[in-house]
Amino acid sequence: MATATTNGIITCQPPKTDHLDGQGYLFGYPIAHSLSPLLHQTIFESLSLNWDYFLLPSTDVQQFLSLIRNSRCYGSGVTMPNKIAIIPHLDDLTPECRAVGACNTVYWRDSKLIGTNTDIAGVRESFLQNVPESRFRNRPGLVVGGGGAARSAVYALVEYLGCKTVYLVNRDASEVEAVMSWCKSQGYGDGLIHVSTVAQAEALEGPGAAVACVPNFPPVTDAEWEARRILECFLSKPHQGAMLEMCYHPVVWTEIAELSKKAGWEVILGTEAMIYQGFEQARCWTGRSLEDLPVQRVKEAIAKELSRARL
Repeated sequence: MATATTNGIITCQPPKTDHLDGQGYLFGYPIAHSLSPLLHQTIFESLSLNWDYFLLPSTDVQQFLSLIRNSRCYGSGVTMPNKIAIIPHLDDLTPECRAVGACNTVYWRDSKLIGTNTDIAGVRESFLQNVPESRFRNRPGLVVGGGGAARSAVYALVEYLGCKTVYLVNRDASEVEAVMSWCKSQGYGDGLIHVSTVAQAEALEGPGAAVACVPNFPPVTDAEWEARRILECFLSKPHQGAMLEMCYHPVVWTEIAELSKKAGWEVILGTEAMIYQGFEQARCWTGRSLEDLPVQRVKEAIAKELSRARL
């Protein structure tokens, strides 16, 4: 596998093939609302690449494999519910992909189809590019949620953002236990703490970096209300950190974003994570560094599209 790591960060070597008119896909379902085509077409146009990026609303892995094995295909994105299903069909995985057990990006190297996970980079860069490190370095992290996105968030907090301890808050205890078990089995879960009551939260040190990985729904059940009260307890502690709200659809500004802002926390919109994971994908496909990619142009295009969609 022609993939190296520098200080723990995956470094993708430039593609061996010269795709003059390449094509790629976003493989998942449902994906009609995805901003990925806009993001990548903006990047490709800025780099003068005659590449296309298509939505592939499907769960048919064999169909997807037949498309990406076309000589014109530079790679593709993979989203729910296919992030785990695609793994057995790949030739190799990057260390980060193995660590979180989910693949959201595939690319070609040395005639091998490689799987990686750029959601981690999305979380990492959302903080590093937007927040003073004094907000989160050497403090506990916090993850709200219990799915695959939570594993990526935990990995980013532990491996890149200096969080030796990470609190997990979720309405479903079994989901939290599954996340903790997986992360421990992969070597980055020893500092995880399931916070299940407000009394427990009150006794803990305040977190610095928080990631919300849940849909924007108001609490209804007793378990949902307890999880919300635990979050509010952490937000009300003296140290005011930064909250990355991963949810940005159908609205960008969520209830958790509003709660965090009112508590004095810095709020990072979910579009930042989406954009930076997309830059990491483009880096794997093109071999360009982040400094070579049109960061501001992409942010402006995404903001314009979201503004238009709200009209």
